Amino acid sequence: MDYLSERVAYLKGLAEGMKIDESSNEGKLLKNIVDVLADFAEAIDDLKDSQVEMSEHVENIDEDLAQLEYEVYDDDDYEENEDFEEVDYFEIECPNCHETVYLDEDMLDDEEEIICPNCKEPIEIEFECDCGHNEHNHND
Repeated sequence: MDYLSERVAYLKGLAEGMKIDESSNEGKLLKNIVDVLADFAEAIDDLKDSQVEMSEHVENIDEDLAQLEYEVYDDDDYEENEDFEEVDYFEIECPNCHETVYLDEDMLDDEEEIICPNCKEPIEIEFECDCGHNEHNHND
């Protein structure tokens, strides 16, 4: 945008070289037009500087966000534009409060006791295997 400032400076020099009478109506008009053009060129230069500064700031924010994403989501859990594996949830009714509770497969595989998030009471889950025996109580 320095080009605009140079052109306005050229116009100012040209107007001064023409020895335009600033007391005439045309001279006043021409001088004010050149002054307004100088103001516009300066404002555009200021906007350009602000834009460059803002662009650098946004770039720094983007880098900080990328670092934060890397720290919060490890590579196994988060990859940009990667489809996440869908998790199947099992819906059961708590025998104590009769509210619906959703459990994922990992929760069911754990040997730890499952606690209802609503009433905070333990939930006993019994599974039946294909052979008809109760898997939870099967000791063979």
